[in-house]
Amino acid sequence: MPHETVPDPGPEMLPLLEECEERIGFKFSNKTLLRAALTHASGALHRLASNERLEFLGDAILGAVVCDVLYHKYPDYLEGDLTKIKSIVVSRKTCTKISEMLGLEEFLILGKGLATHPSIPPSLLADVFESLIAAIYIDGGSEAARRFITKHVGPEIELAVDGRAGGNYKSLLQQFAQRANGATPTYQLLDEKGPDHSKCFKIAARVGSSRYQAAWGRNKKEAEQRAARNALCEINDELPPFPSD
Repeated sequence: MPHETVPDPGPEMLPLLEECEERIGFKFSNKTLLRAALTHASGALHRLASNERLEFLGDAILGAVVCDVLYHKYPDYLEGDLTKIKSIVVSRKTCTKISEMLGLEEFLILGKGLATHPSIPPSLLADVFESLIAAIYIDGGSEAARRFITKHVGPEIELAVDGRAGGNYKSLLQQFAQRANGATPTYQLLDEKGPDHSKCFKIAARVGSSRYQAAWGRNKKEAEQRAARNALCEINDELPPFPSD
């Protein structure tokens, strides 16, 4: 797909683009697409020559691939759980984090005002990750885009599922317990039910001599996170969100 509004990269820009290709692990047939993906509106001759349209497309592709991965990888998760995980994984914060890990700020094409700024705004880093997804999709097809997304977003999915992104309640409870009485929380399995391929577990968190309201989960990790959240709510005189029965 030609990008008539974006000037072809001259010989002076090719080394930068080739270094970016090496960093992201994808070689473009159409280098103009890569230039467009890296060009912020401030560094473009006009808005259509920036990465804004690519960002629009990349956002949709990212969401679709993440939904597909979650749907197939976690068949026992309800729609609400999948939605929460997806919202973390495709968030601006996560896209910015991946851009920073790839060092994409080194390749951004910016206007003079932003180019001399001591730090790149996080929103620009989130945008460039999404625009790169779209550029890879147009240049290399859906499978190339999917490989790029799963490589870099896959670990973020695992973090979100484990509860380490968006709210690690076990970690928060441990911090509280160590600060309050130098103890480490323990987790007690109280019950389990269901067939072997689809068990549920009931677990309660204990800190010292105090045991807090138990919670059910579809695996022990989830039950422990929920039990920890119940405990934190009880400690703060709030109603525990997860029922014990």
